[in-house]
Amino acid sequence: MSVLYKAEYIWMDGAEPTQRLRCKTKIVEVGHEPPLWGFDGSSTNQADGHASDLVLKPVFICHDPVRGAPHKLVMCEVLNIDMTPHRTNTRAKLVEVAEKYKEHEMWFGIEQEYTFFEGIRPLGWPDNGFPAPQFGYYCGVGSDEVFGRDIVEEHMELCLQAGLDFCGINAEVMPAQWEFQIGPVGPLAVSDQLWVARWLLYRIAENYGVSATLAPKPVKGDWNGAGAHTNFSTKSMRHSIDACIAAAEALKERHDLHIANYGAGIEERLTGKHETCSYRQYKYGVSDRGASVRIPWQVAQDGKGYIEDRRPCANVDPYVVTRLITETVCSRIPV
Repeated sequence: MSVLYKAEYIWMDGAEPTQRLRCKTKIVEVGHEPPLWGFDGSSTNQADGHASDLVLKPVFICHDPVRGAPHKLVMCEVLNIDMTPHRTNTRAKLVEVAEKYKEHEMWFGIEQEYTFFEGIRPLGWPDNGFPAPQFGYYCGVGSDEVFGRDIVEEHMELCLQAGLDFCGINAEVMPAQWEFQIGPVGPLAVSDQLWVARWLLYRIAENYGVSATLAPKPVKGDWNGAGAHTNFSTKSMRHSIDACIAAAEALKERHDLHIANYGAGIEERLTGKHETCSYRQYKYGVSDRGASVRIPWQVAQDGKGYIEDRRPCANVDPYVVTRLITETVCSRIPV
């Protein structure tokens, strides 16, 4: 009798302006890799009903820590039935750019911020009114400062069990807001893993009756937004501060293009307040969290390292942000 496992296929749909994750389970015989599989694109805004078949192509497979061994999580690209990339397949474009500039040896680390909601209000917030103003929540401790730690801890443990390059968590500035980090790894790896980590976050939050949102400005008013700060380096940046500065200068040249692709609702978050630079402006500086791009103080001190693009919103597509940064920077600085 064959031994079977459950393969959870995960893919990005055609929702606009921000794609969502979809998933379904296929039973596969142990010893066999998850095969190509189909789905109904007319139900995901990716096809018309009269020609609705689309193809799921596995591109990243890892242990499924929710179901346990031998089950697997399967991140997929969406293809047309002729095996060409679907119009919503942003990973295929990254593959081309990553290959073109592979000699630069790009590394990325992405800081994913998100906010827990219970119904229509952030987790732990009073039914009427607002909690105390922002101050004690960032990296806070105590039931009056932190909400959702059980979910965060479980999510971290599951990401580690899955084998992701998961490197940390912290409570963020707004209550019910958290962050986790993936990296440093290459552009394809960080993007695949971030999507899987997002899926695990949504899946585990289900068990608590809580939702996790990547909205860039989940609460209007004097509250921090949510970003996906993207740290990166090329081989030359890891050896020279001059290359780090050149990368920051290169990003200035295509600021408008990056802003247009760094997440829907970016103008609500990048206002020049709450540790942001206005989306209408571009500037960089050492240790400046009010800049578009921050050069960490230790990089300035060491004379080499990486820089942080602080513009991407929490809902950014990592395949897009890593592609744009790779293309913009590597086409303008030496290997």
